[in-house]
Parts: sequence; structure tokens; C-alpha cells
Amino acid sequence: MNPNPFSLAGRKGLILGIANDSSIAFGCARLARRMGAEVVASCQGDKARGFVEPHTRPLGIELIDCDVQTPGALESAVSHAARRLGTLDFVIHSIAWAPLADLHGEVMDSSREGFAQAMDISCHSFARLARLCAPHMPAGGSLLAMSYLGSNEAVLNYGLMGPVKAALESMVRYLAMELGPGNIRVHAVSPGPILTRAGSGIADFDALMASARAKAPLRRLVTLDEIAQLSAFLCMDAASGMSGQTIYVDGGVHAVD
Repeated sequence: MNPNPFSLAGRKGLILGIANDSSIAFGCARLARRMGAEVVASCQGDKARGFVEPHTRPLGIELIDCDVQTPGALESAVSHAARRLGTLDFVIHSIAWAPLADLHGEVMDSSREGFAQAMDISCHSFARLARLCAPHMPAGGSLLAMSYLGSNEAVLNYGLMGPVKAALESMVRYLAMELGPGNIRVHAVSPGPILTRAGSGIADFDALMASARAKAPLRRLVTLDEIAQLSAFLCMDAASGMSGQTIYVDGGVHAVD
């Protein structure tokens, strides 16, 4: 165990899903590096790389391509990270997507194909990631996924992603049970709305942010750094007794009607 339980110094992690410098995944990678961790991070492909690499390269973060829809891509990403780092202490999954036609429509009108695709990319890829990473975590570690309040409340315009995130949070609990004997802890982090590329795909997202700001006991939105800080804590030894939880960082919105 690290002599300083509130440290990531010397830890090694894989962070998936950077789209640009506003991504939650980027905020997590940036803070982890500042705290002394070695990090391999992924973006979707060449198109995203141009937006991401100018921000990751100065931090000493190795950037690899990983489109979880491409057969073998996730396996390749984990294998590369394990070879590069030697072992994995923490893994952060920050990937979510649904076809716009299904995301912007009513849940009852969602297509079978769109629902299946959203579930595969946003939820089942986390199970696949856990299976691939567990052998590279011989001393245990942390697996994190990103969720949202719409998983257990019906949030206007969140639509199809609500049921998908509900499945993701259930996945977290089952993975925590299955991986716990290996000292691998699993959590979902549930941030309040912030302006990311994924968030911008939600209809009337500005109204959603305004509603969250007004409803939050803190009367503001959370920041990228605050989401990263919670994520970093869950990857530290200081959180060694915790697993299987969905933990909110949303200014308190989840706690009020």
C-alpha cells in the first residue's frame, strides 16, 4: 500500500474516451499526471487525435486510438497499455454514445439497432474492459465508469441514455461483486451536466445545465477538475474500503426534489 494513501504517485492507469480538452477523460488524465501517475489514454481515432494530442503530449500522456466498436480495438488498447506500463492500478472508462435519431426521440420510439448500439458502446464495453484489465491488476486496483442522474430519474431530453446508464450502474455493482476477491474496486462516478462533446449531443442541453444550476444546493455547476478530483480519490488507497457505488459530484442535485 502507498505510504501516502492520498497519492497517485507511481500509479499506472489507462483512461479511455478523450475527445478534446473539455472531456471528463481529459480532466482525469491531466490530474492523474499532475499527481504523479503514469497514464496511457485513448481517443476514438485519427479525427479525434488532432483535437486531443496537442493537450496530452505536453503532459507526457501517451495517446492511442481505440474505437470500441471496432473488433479487436479494445483488446489492442489494453494490451498496449499493459506492455507500456507493466501493470494497471486504475482504469477509467468515459465512453458513451447513441445515434442522434434515437437520442433525440422518445424512448418508446427508439430503434432496436440504436438501442443495441448505445448499450454496446456505453455499457457492455465496460464489462469487456474489466475482463481484459483484471489480469493486469495482480495487486488489485480501481475501475471507474461515468454515469448520470438520468439513470434513476426521468430527465427531460436525456431519453435513451437513461436506461443505458441504469444498466451501466447495475453493471458496476455486479463487477464489484465479481472482482472484489481480487481486490479490484469498481465504481460509477455520476457528474452533474457540464459542456462536453457528448453532452452537446443532448437536445436543449443549455436548459438542462440551467435547471441543474438552479436546483443544486451549491447553486452552480461542477467543474471538470471537481469530477477529476473525485475520480482520483476513488483510485487512491484512501478509498480502499469502497466498492460498488454510484457516487455523485453534481453540486447536490441528486439530493433534492
